[in-house]
Amino acid sequence: MSLFAFLIVGALAGWLAGQFVKGAGFGLIGNIVIGIVGSFVGGFTFQLLGLYSGSFLGSLVTATVGAIILLYVVRLARS
Repeated sequence: MSLFAFLIVGALAGWLAGQFVKGAGFGLIGNIVIGIVGSFVGGFTFQLLGLYSGSFLGSLVTATVGAIILLYVVRLARS
């Protein structure tokens, strides 16, 4: 995946995760960081479940699910 596509997926995944978990985004840089870290979390989680998708949409779903998991864990840690 190219760097530009990786950043786009990260930004979209971070924004989507922010909509699901918090109700608002975290700014462009925050969304990208959350989405990129979420892509690693989602990739690891999906690998444990035996799931894989190499398409752009599959990468977006994987990163979004990982970012949601990440935000949920961060929220639990703060409480």
